[in-house]
Amino acid sequence: MKVRSLLPDVVRKKTTDIDHPFYSLQREMNNLFDNFFRGFSVAPRGFATGIAEFTPSVDVKENDKEFIIKAELPGVEEKDIDVTVTNDSVTIKGEKKEEKEDKDKNYYYMERSYGSFSRVIPLQTEIESGKAQASFKNGVLDIKIPKNQKAKEKEVKVPIKTS
Repeated sequence: MKVRSLLPDVVRKKTTDIDHPFYSLQREMNNLFDNFFRGFSVAPRGFATGIAEFTPSVDVKENDKEFIIKAELPGVEEKDIDVTVTNDSVTIKGEKKEEKEDKDKNYYYMERSYGSFSRVIPLQTEIESGKAQASFKNGVLDIKIPKNQKAKEKEVKVPIKTS
């Protein structure tokens, strides 16, 4: 008997492999490692993509006239950010590049990490995408997008009757 026949290949699609005892063990071990490294800023090399995912924190506020979006992008430079506005959404894309270097007489330490990110923020009200403004200062991206006033005029308040 070959050892290869004892361990099922994860890529197989046959229903008979699902009942194999080593298949469930392998699946549980994969889930264990995936869950263990979730939430950490850096996963060890060789797991997932080798670098941690970066997802910027985003605050979205709305008032009568505009949407105000703030995204925290620490360590990202302005030239590495791309903001796209459509009639019903805002997309923030970028790339984070980080290098750490530490050297002394007896050692040298250098670490580099690169990764891209993308956030799509859906907006439920029509906006004037041509009048959107964005500014970037101290790692915080501010986006202001005016609402379409014609769309607001189409809104009708429905009175509620009591019996």
